Amino acid sequence: MSASPLRRVLRISGPDARSFLQGLISNDVNKVDNGLVYAALLTPQGKYLADFFLLTDGDAILLDVAASHADGLLKRLNMYRLRADVQISESDICVSRGTSAKPDGALLDPRHSALGWRLYDSVDLGDDGTDWDALRVAHCIPETDIELTPDTYLLEVGFEALNGVDFRKGCYVGQEVTARMKHKTELRKGLTTVQISGQAQTGSDIVSNAKPVGTLLTQSGDKAIAYLRFDRAKGDMQAGDAQVIWPLSS
Repeated sequence: MSASPLRRVLRISGPDARSFLQGLISNDVNKVDNGLVYAALLTPQGKYLADFFLLTDGDAILLDVAASHADGLLKRLNMYRLRADVQISESDICVSRGTSAKPDGALLDPRHSALGWRLYDSVDLGDDGTDWDALRVAHCIPETDIELTPDTYLLEVGFEALNGVDFRKGCYVGQEVTARMKHKTELRKGLTTVQISGQAQTGSDIVSNAKPVGTLLTQSGDKAIAYLRFDRAKGDMQAGDAQVIWPLSS
């Protein structure tokens, strides 16, 4: 069971906590009544700022975010608070996760069934040895600061399939761009799983006929997550000294 010192938990309380978050984030806050909720905060231009999990804590809501994004997210939430009757504070709750038998009180990861559970408690539970990169690559699940970066649009990184965006909830920051991408355009770029043969560094450019077609990201064995320009990702492709094959053979 893996307790992550790389996560921080914020506590959002007050009479306006739900309505405050509902007007900001990509998913429907009220889904917390049925379990863990995955969501993101975007810029007004629809680009990624932070992704996180939400859960209830009595009348308050806990927000589980990567430690690298916590200070920026806290600052941004306070900027949006204005006259809302909301208090935002740090919590000392530990975040544990695993794919072994689910402990009492743990919540299922809403992104994909293969990702097991997350537990929010005062106790650090240790590690169950899960190979998280292998799971993420197998199911093309993006990670904060690797696949999820400031130039990311949610639909290009599969947020809809990850249950991280709700198109019926109403307005939120960045909603207009996200909705337009959903209803009016065909995605020309995005994350996908590729096969690799050879060595290449994470972040290496993928090229075809000497032209850039994408970026190689998380790798596990002979597979990797890549961000590709789909219309250009054809024929022989390379990333560093590695050969890249896409689409995968069935």
